[in-house]
Amino acid sequence: MSEKRHTVLDVRVNNHPGVMSHVCGLFSRRAFNVEAILCLPVNGGEESRVWMLIFEDDRLEQMIRQMRKLRDVHEVRVTADAVDVFAQLRRIMEPDTGINAPWPQEN
Repeated sequence: MSEKRHTVLDVRVNNHPGVMSHVCGLFSRRAFNVEAILCLPVNGGEESRVWMLIFEDDRLEQMIRQMRKLRDVHEVRVTADAVDVFAQLRRIMEPDTGINAPWPQEN
């Protein structure tokens, strides 16, 4: 069995109510767990950039193709380098975990 690694999906979407529900619903319907989410408005607030920390697995390419079909999704990229951003946020939000604590593993 191969070890699963974390990666980050960098998703640029329209910024209006319901978009996050559509994106997360896609993951939910396919039982694909999102470990962490970071979302900020960009381009004057008309769009948002969503970073989703996920485990890489065989379904990832299919998930990306499905996300690109959503009307409010403009772009989806895999940005493995951004995993460190989530590790830094974890240290801020959960300081008792320790600076080198590993991410919880997928069940």
